[in-house]
Amino acid sequence: MKDIQADVTEIFSSIQGEGVFVGMKQIFVRFKSCNLNCSFCDETSAGSSKKYSPKELLAEIKAMEKARGPHHSVSFTGGEPLLYVEFLNEILKFLKKEKMKTYLETNGTLPANLTKVIDKIDIVAMDIKLPSSTGEKEYWPEHSRFLKTASKKNVFVKIVVTPNTVEDDIKKAVALIKGIDEKIALILQPVTPIGPLDNNIDNKTLLDFMDICLRSRRGDTRIIPQVHKVLHQR
Repeated sequence: MKDIQADVTEIFSSIQGEGVFVGMKQIFVRFKSCNLNCSFCDETSAGSSKKYSPKELLAEIKAMEKARGPHHSVSFTGGEPLLYVEFLNEILKFLKKEKMKTYLETNGTLPANLTKVIDKIDIVAMDIKLPSSTGEKEYWPEHSRFLKTASKKNVFVKIVVTPNTVEDDIKKAVALIKGIDEKIALILQPVTPIGPLDNNIDNKTLLDFMDICLRSRRGDTRIIPQVHKVLHQR
């Protein structure tokens, strides 16, 4: 049987710039391609990539760990890593044997694929894609099924908020989380302006959104921007 391969745009060592693990040193594996096209996305599918087998990727990860010293975890990001679920299943097996912690960054829209790898993942950083923020269709049912599965592990939810984000979408997202486990951490991430998005969300609106979250559930809620962009890191 031919070895499974995946398109990887880059492998690098840096700090995590988003969510509750911000500042942690990680090895990042960035997969090409995504099933969404969010208005605020700062990644592109048009760039170059290299095909890796799981064994080849493992060798790269181990070499980087040796060269750069200890890392908190290996972050699979993108793009959307779960588009490569068979590949992920294999590389996660290898990393588990190496006793390396794994961290999945995902748009949270592919629940069936998550079920195939959830037992091998340590941390899930899940987006809830608000239609008013992304310009995409609604994914409430997919997000609900996804979070139910992800809640078996260490999971937090991230929501990107933009000048177009509406209060009703925030309320729906909070209700979705509360219906599964209200103690799941929720990160509101103000959009980093790119392309046509030339204005940040205003501070009053951002704090109003936070108040909605805090009034509706008991879980950890924070506002955290993309710290790696502030520090000019990848």
